[in-house]
Amino acid sequence: MTAHPDIRPTRWAALAALLTTSVLLTACGSGAGGSDGGSGRAASGGTLTFAVGSDAGCVDPQQVGSNDTIYSVRQVVDSLTDQDPKTGKIVPWLAKSWEVSSDATTFTFHLRSGVTFSDGSELTARVVKDNFDAVPKLGALGTLAEGYLSGVKSTTVVDPLTVKVTFQQPNAQFLQATSTHSLGIESSASAKRTPQQKCSQGVVGSGPFTLKSYVQNQTITLARRTGYDWGSSLWSKKGEAYLDKLVFKVVPEAGVRAGSLQSGQVNAISSVGKANEAALKGGQVTLARRANPGAVFNLALNNSRPVLKDVKVRQAIQYAVNRQEIADAVFPTGTRPATSILARTTPDYENLGTDLAFDAVKAKSLLDAAGWKTGSDGIREKDGTKLSLTVKWFANSATNQPALELIQQQLKAVGIDIVLKELQISQIASVQQSGDFDGLWGNLTRADPDILRTLYSTKLANAYRLPTSPLDTALTRQAATTDTAKRKELAGQAQHLIVRNAYVIPVVELQTQLGVSKKVHNLDFDASSRIQLHDTWVG
Repeated sequence: MTAHPDIRPTRWAALAALLTTSVLLTACGSGAGGSDGGSGRAASGGTLTFAVGSDAGCVDPQQVGSNDTIYSVRQVVDSLTDQDPKTGKIVPWLAKSWEVSSDATTFTFHLRSGVTFSDGSELTARVVKDNFDAVPKLGALGTLAEGYLSGVKSTTVVDPLTVKVTFQQPNAQFLQATSTHSLGIESSASAKRTPQQKCSQGVVGSGPFTLKSYVQNQTITLARRTGYDWGSSLWSKKGEAYLDKLVFKVVPEAGVRAGSLQSGQVNAISSVGKANEAALKGGQVTLARRANPGAVFNLALNNSRPVLKDVKVRQAIQYAVNRQEIADAVFPTGTRPATSILARTTPDYENLGTDLAFDAVKAKSLLDAAGWKTGSDGIREKDGTKLSLTVKWFANSATNQPALELIQQQLKAVGIDIVLKELQISQIASVQQSGDFDGLWGNLTRADPDILRTLYSTKLANAYRLPTSPLDTALTRQAATTDTAKRKELAGQAQHLIVRNAYVIPVVELQTQLGVSKKVHNLDFDASSRIQLHDTWVG
């Protein structure tokens, strides 16, 4: 995604950043398959029941950013390419091959023949064009996909199975973007529906499963697609998926999810928290872990707030956070404190751990220098105003509240009052668009450093109201260069500028931890630490 003038500030990219869910390294095994020693042979049939913690309120892959919902809707659509979770290499899927121009402005995809959507229509270059032409019109919930296509000049049908995408400027990130669920390909009829229709009714995809029913905040049910025969080149099984049916149940309470898995009511659960690890270990359950690439869990600050315009205040918040304490106390085993705004599993990550070291003395000194004096209640004041910030968060991960409560204690120790306000996930887009927040808690998963431009370029949505600065130049240039060494250098510059200006406060790296029954086999993580269920079987 290159930054371009056609993306207006009213477009709200990065909403997925707050959907705490979201290349290459595995924290504890690359897949979540059962570990009973392979006592059975893979067999077709059966139902996989998966308990997730939340529902994003939308079942269109192009408009969803929450992992709990991505787990299900990802199975409905295929993408032009796929990304190898071990190497980060982009490999064929719906596109059997492609060419990229030397300046990375033109991408030509040669599509597989014989691919059909669940409405019976065929995959053609025209269908891809219809999708890419529609994405920029999705609106508030579709701006992650919009960002991947920002600056697109044209999508051209070369012949029935060849499509060419041309950008106004070099756009090195686009090939990886075509492997994401956000650019999953829908039928032409589906692409032409309104964003609201797609959210509530679902989409028509070419994927290995189809949407059978959606009851908001309760269940998403999928059925195996008969005749499916065009899976990713990474998958081991050819043809149709093994499972007949997938049922995703929304179970907000982490303890209830864990109990349901132990009792056999469900086959797998999302977001296994630290409190439930011990109970699940040693039984008929495998704990599958994988570190997520992309932007780490962070306290995203509204840089337009008068108090937060002062870099000393932002830096004081950054020094006051004890990341190791939070990782150890709240998050699953193996979670690491943030050492940059990017997770270490992200290409072109740079270690800035020294800048993110806990230093309460330094935090107090910066607040003193900024004119904030300690009041009688321990909270700092300036010109009769308390140093109090409201942080909004969303109840879609068991770790959100305890992590923020610990941050609240840590900041209080240096004289900063934090008020926590819980909201529903469905409110996220409106909160970002309104700017009615001091801080927001979240992360954003993507196996490419261009995630930083999605989140922090003032030329895109700029949800966190960063000021125009040299950061814009670094972000734009890293997206434009095809020189890998130069791109790494520019991505490093961007990380330095974000961390040292404390535009947001990196806290811990997200590690996806799932609980999976040992009866479930080949439930595999993809490059973004989400799941792929085509090869999965139960037995």
